Amino acid sequence: MHSLTAGFAKQCRQAVEIARAAPLPKTPATPNHVVITGLGGSAAGGDLLSALYADQGRVPCLVNRDYTMPNFVGPESLVFATSYSGNTEETLSAYADAKKRGANIIVVSSGGEITARAKADGFPVVTVPGGQPPRTAMGYMFMPLVVASEQLGLIPRQDYDDAFSALESVAQECGFDSVEESNPAKQLAQVMTGKFATLYGEGSWQFAITQRWRGQINENAKEMVLTHVFPELCHNEILGWEGSDKQGVEKWVSVLLAGGSEPERIKKRIDITCQLIGDATAFHTVTAHGKGTLAKMLSLAHFGDWLSLYLAALAGRDPGQMIAIDRLKEELSRIN
Repeated sequence: MHSLTAGFAKQCRQAVEIARAAPLPKTPATPNHVVITGLGGSAAGGDLLSALYADQGRVPCLVNRDYTMPNFVGPESLVFATSYSGNTEETLSAYADAKKRGANIIVVSSGGEITARAKADGFPVVTVPGGQPPRTAMGYMFMPLVVASEQLGLIPRQDYDDAFSALESVAQECGFDSVEESNPAKQLAQVMTGKFATLYGEGSWQFAITQRWRGQINENAKEMVLTHVFPELCHNEILGWEGSDKQGVEKWVSVLLAGGSEPERIKKRIDITCQLIGDATAFHTVTAHGKGTLAKMLSLAHFGDWLSLYLAALAGRDPGQMIAIDRLKEELSRIN
């Protein structure tokens, strides 16, 4: 898991090259909307793409995590069907539904059944390297979506050099060889260990990263966390802290995920919130690297990758084990 995490920047570079060489459509009509359908690690890149569209896109973009597509999907829809293994049953079902509805489909996968179906159906396929846990392959599953969106004119050209530089900076700062005294991911893991953590995004795209952190901490460290976002949490969760000391949790800790350029109004709101609930939970902030939104998203997500490994190490858990998920898939396979 360490080597796969350490190679994330290289993976993202390779994924861009693969996508640029893939036979993607160049000049179709602009779709009414974009839907990424996938589950787990294969859908994590969809969350980032949706956030990137919200920041820069020409059309709406959302993520679908179900066996079927939303009712509005049809001939004017662009669907990215993403399954790293190519055999995710929910994504295969959603692919069939999207095809039935006449949607334009682009598949991103390492192979499997969905690749075979897409090629037989005449849909473009971006084939990425396989053989690793899907949660470690977000570069392969996300960057082709960005490149395809660029080629279709749905988002502006991205600054990949900025993104790759930011990723390399995080890897150097947070990697195994960086000692704890100068390693913010190791330091935060020490703070979070033995506590119930809440992850707060300081904006909408930052919230997408809290979702990625949650998945990585769930799967690698086998621990629970909660997520929420400013300013929405100021209208509900801020009151929940009043009774948090009676819920059987010995210690809480809250982590703010920041982009570094939040509006002053949001900054002030966050400061006041921290003051109001600071007696119930301790606050720690992690700020993204890079200049553009793509760099900031990837760098903040990569910090969470390292953090999840250190949480697993401190808890004595194997980040590579997937016992419950494997057993669930085994039981479901017997149904058919």
